Amino acid sequence: MAGFDYDVLIIGSGPGGYVAGIRAAQLGLKAAVIERDKVGGVCLNVGCIPSKSLIHQAELFRSLPDLKEMGLAVDVKGFDYKHVFDKSRKAADTLSKGVQFLLKKNKVELITGDAVLSGKNEVTLKDGKKVTGKNLIIATGSRPRIIPGFEFDEKQVLSSTGALMLTKLPKKMIILGAGAIGVEFTHVLAAFGVEVHLVEMMDRILPLEDAEVTQVLTRSFQKRGVQIYTSTKALSLQKSAAGVSVAIEEKGGARKTLEADQMLVVVGRTCNTDSLGLEKVGLATEKGFIPVGDWNQTKVPGIYAIGDVVNTPLLAHVAFKEGEIAVEHIAGKHAPERLDPLSIPGAVYCEPQVASFGLTEAKATEKGIAFAKASFPYRGAGKSVAIEQPEGFVKVIYEPKTKEILGAHIVGADATELIHELLLARTAELLPEDIATMIHAHPTLSEAVMEAMRTVEGWAIHA
Repeated sequence: MAGFDYDVLIIGSGPGGYVAGIRAAQLGLKAAVIERDKVGGVCLNVGCIPSKSLIHQAELFRSLPDLKEMGLAVDVKGFDYKHVFDKSRKAADTLSKGVQFLLKKNKVELITGDAVLSGKNEVTLKDGKKVTGKNLIIATGSRPRIIPGFEFDEKQVLSSTGALMLTKLPKKMIILGAGAIGVEFTHVLAAFGVEVHLVEMMDRILPLEDAEVTQVLTRSFQKRGVQIYTSTKALSLQKSAAGVSVAIEEKGGARKTLEADQMLVVVGRTCNTDSLGLEKVGLATEKGFIPVGDWNQTKVPGIYAIGDVVNTPLLAHVAFKEGEIAVEHIAGKHAPERLDPLSIPGAVYCEPQVASFGLTEAKATEKGIAFAKASFPYRGAGKSVAIEQPEGFVKVIYEPKTKEILGAHIVGADATELIHELLLARTAELLPEDIATMIHAHPTLSEAVMEAMRTVEGWAIHA
């Protein structure tokens, strides 16, 4: 567009930013992405990708007892966690280079620098260079939230980034926060023999998930020796050469002190909006988030915000979709005005895995929405027994009269993959009977999804 350097100028190359750049180029727009650090953002470099590499290797390590049952002797004396770390960095670096290739392939210019807004259509880099765009997209992501008194030093008090960068494991770790990140690190550390103490202020781990789901995960963790403290506050922290001491207050007011080599604090994220120069274009944040309307537009025409800087779930796949919506709107293509919050899948890569979308029983009750539920145990699907992972279930929440799917919750092996059959059904406005009568390959874990839907219809075969 004459008068501007780019049609679309994107600040941040995380999941939302790089996808927005590529999609803009596909739609014929001249696009550039500005990045101050590594291409791919938190998710790719110090989040989703390296953590899943660690989880994969942790599960391989956990399988060693199964090898012994087959008569194989496994000597773990030479085990060095540094090799696990190296593999996780290789995965992150490979994908970061892959994103750079995709940007180049699609002719999206990558600008290295730290950008601040200096006008409605302009950003200024630290070196003073000004870059203009007819449309601006803010995709600067988030960082670990700091709790006063528990500030990160990345030696004894770790953020999620610090935990991913460990090359040597402690003998004992306190994890403050039992959301998805805390639970995934609990899984990894416990798998490699670390004594984990998991502290959560709410009344259960994964407090936003279905209560029955979290009961299954809690039992699994406890069997593995994880010490879980729910309805518990962390009061204070003391550091010494020997490690850390954390004073906690449990439900009922009882106090005790936990001691460990290190502490991991994962109690949420803080938006990267505080040094963007938002005030220069008349934008203010609400609780740190940039307010947006339809198509992720801010109140300033031509400026959009996507991903972790807006008040939607802080998930990479949400940022992906918001980036697509914003640039499709800019290009004049039909795009949904906003994401349907009940159609956003959540996935937690612990063992057993947890996946969900839509309403929980508690949320439906809170909203006064009439619902019914049906569930089917994993052990009723033959494959779960064959692969020695019978723990878990598939649950569906539905409207009693129309049987419209309102939500689904899975805990068990490959839950993060299985959830999408149910989500597709909801998105396509299919009913439980459509899945119940569809032929599923045998033996597969997806048969548990089929049987859950047959339970809705009242004719489960393997229950």
